[in-house]
Amino acid sequence: MSQHPSLKASGGGLVVKRNVLKRFERVALLKKRGQWKAGDRVQGLRKTKADV
Repeated sequence: MSQHPSLKASGGGLVVKRNVLKRFERVALLKKRGQWKAGDRVQGLRKTKADV
């Protein structure tokens, strides 16, 4: 079954900032900021804002 032309994504390449990060993305961001060390727990991570 084919997709209706009105539902296809435009070729403009719209980039949307995501509000919610996956756990591994949050850990990587905290490591980059120096707020997470090896051995820290991955549950209960601090809140983080995604870098643009």
